[in-house]
Amino acid sequence: MDTPTRHPDASQDQDTFDLEDHTPHEECGIFGIYNHGDAAAHTALGLHALQHRGQEAAGIVSNDGKHFHTHKALGLVGDNFNSQDIINTLLGSKAIGHVRYSTSGAPLIRNVQPLFADFKFGGLSIAHNGNLTNAKTLRRRLVDEGSIFQSTSDTETIVHLIATSRQKSVVDRMVEALRQVVGAYSLVALTRRKLIGVRDPNGVRPLVLGKLGESWVLTSETCALDIIDAEFVRDVEPGEIIIIDENGVQSIKPFAPTLPRFCIFEYVYFARPDSIIDNRSVYDVRKKIGAVLAQENTVEADVVVPVPDSGVPSAIGYAQEANLPFDLGIIRNHYVGRTFIEPTDQIRHLGVRLKHNANSAVLKDKRVILVDDSIVRGTTSIKIVSMLRNAGAKEIHMRIASPPTVNSCYYGIDTPKSKELMANKYDLEEMAKLIGVDSLTFISIDGLYKAVGEKNGRCKDRQYCDACFSGDYDIDLTDQDSGQVEQLSLLVGQD
Repeated sequence: MDTPTRHPDASQDQDTFDLEDHTPHEECGIFGIYNHGDAAAHTALGLHALQHRGQEAAGIVSNDGKHFHTHKALGLVGDNFNSQDIINTLLGSKAIGHVRYSTSGAPLIRNVQPLFADFKFGGLSIAHNGNLTNAKTLRRRLVDEGSIFQSTSDTETIVHLIATSRQKSVVDRMVEALRQVVGAYSLVALTRRKLIGVRDPNGVRPLVLGKLGESWVLTSETCALDIIDAEFVRDVEPGEIIIIDENGVQSIKPFAPTLPRFCIFEYVYFARPDSIIDNRSVYDVRKKIGAVLAQENTVEADVVVPVPDSGVPSAIGYAQEANLPFDLGIIRNHYVGRTFIEPTDQIRHLGVRLKHNANSAVLKDKRVILVDDSIVRGTTSIKIVSMLRNAGAKEIHMRIASPPTVNSCYYGIDTPKSKELMANKYDLEEMAKLIGVDSLTFISIDGLYKAVGEKNGRCKDRQYCDACFSGDYDIDLTDQDSGQVEQLSLLVGQD
């Protein structure tokens, strides 16, 4: 996954800074519903539940059997689908929706999904979670053959491949198109008569099937089913296409079988803790990660403190396993996102305090075990540790609920380039010194696998993608290998 391309009309985002820069970002969540009188309203609710997967933009496309209706906007779901007037414009009993954090394409309205196009067979809207590792290569070919792109999102590559297919049915066109793409994707598509869901052959990104009365739902996580009181039916399998229409639910598997490579970081950070993935509670897995972390890395301490909110379940598991008190030594302000303040050096230094503040009553004169989900660049970790020191912590021992992130992700997670990752540049002792902690340890990669249920740890028959930790990119990086990423500006860098 390449760094988002910035365009001149995206300049308004240059004077803001993200207070979550210490963690990677998932780029989107998807939702689709078929045969419901309040399809658009239920889609908006589903997107609310998936807001953690993307905060840059949201969109919904509905269909009433004759026409498609669309509303898309930059910003949060609650800011853009907050009136009945908007929902009333999204007519029909079928709808799909998308929340976005860009990994491919700048945060512009023309990149907001779902995308829509008119084809010979009729209209088609599509929303995609993931990243295609040969999108730029395919895009160059399609442009050479006459395709005209309207966005910089790699999702549009799929749209053009469908358009140029000579197959007759929409499903056959999608199959032919998807056989040409490489990478990670879960997607939902809407036609006049069908709701379609697809998960890539490696199953990198999640997709689940649910039911609400006589209605069917496809979405990224089970938490989006819970919010509309829908029943979880099952995970969509890797390489499976689900077709929902007036005849019911049909499943096909048109792709050659391959090894499953579900993103293990979904368990560590991305999925909501109340979701169920592959019959495992994400919350329980995160507590188990904390327990294994305690087993691997013991140290004398007085209290276990999480970096909220993502570090909380692992910190609870650590405290229980180590038989230590768990307490909230850091209080999070939930009402802060991007700041509107001019980001001077002084404001950048204080920025972390807008979201986190030390609870000195818990920390003063204590030996603290500080639990976080990951260290990426390390900048926010440095500020948090300094804040705890100033609040009177006597010792700080940092414990990380994932192995060191030493490689970039190209499968749908927005991580910095490898050279910008702290664990890529420094060894453990150097990182501890830079962050300012008395000790620093990460869970081992074998320990992480044991926490997600692999008794023998990581092995050659593993079912997870862990490239950001191991450097084992099991899915071809076509664009990286061919230099297409660097050449992207030739295609989309001129407005």
